[in-house]
Amino acid sequence: MRELRIRLLAGVFVVAGVLSWAGARLWNSVGTLPSVPLAAPIVLALIAVVLLATALSLRARLKAQRERQPDAKGVDPMMAARAVVFGQASALVAALVSGMYGGTGVFLLESLDIPARRDQAIYAGFSVLAGIGVIAAAIFLEHVCKLPEDDEHDGAGAAPAA
Repeated sequence: MRELRIRLLAGVFVVAGVLSWAGARLWNSVGTLPSVPLAAPIVLALIAVVLLATALSLRARLKAQRERQPDAKGVDPMMAARAVVFGQASALVAALVSGMYGGTGVFLLESLDIPARRDQAIYAGFSVLAGIGVIAAAIFLEHVCKLPEDDEHDGAGAAPAA
């Protein structure tokens, strides 16, 4: 399984932000701007909490397993792989959604004197912060589930041929 690349997530964020900003300008010239829902930062924050709780749980279980504690519950490799896939998918979606709300929020900065637009800009800002939290939690989860490097392939521990 490949690791998440920060450059990929940043690229998705920037492209989505630019497209969202341009779309908001176009939509505003036609009439009204679609609103940023209050639930957006809440849902993103909940996903970040779930990812972080999963990572902390797996880290504790793996540590107990490494220390060979008698009551240690093992970690099923498929469950860990599913958690990592969930984290990676969540990070990609969070980068996309955060970019969209970030672009809309940047557009809304032009009209902060209107109370409704100011509220929308605040919701968009919190959505970006919550999206960054999802990405950070996903990267932490991926780090927790990463297998140790296999050093046997470099020949350092091999016995010399006689």
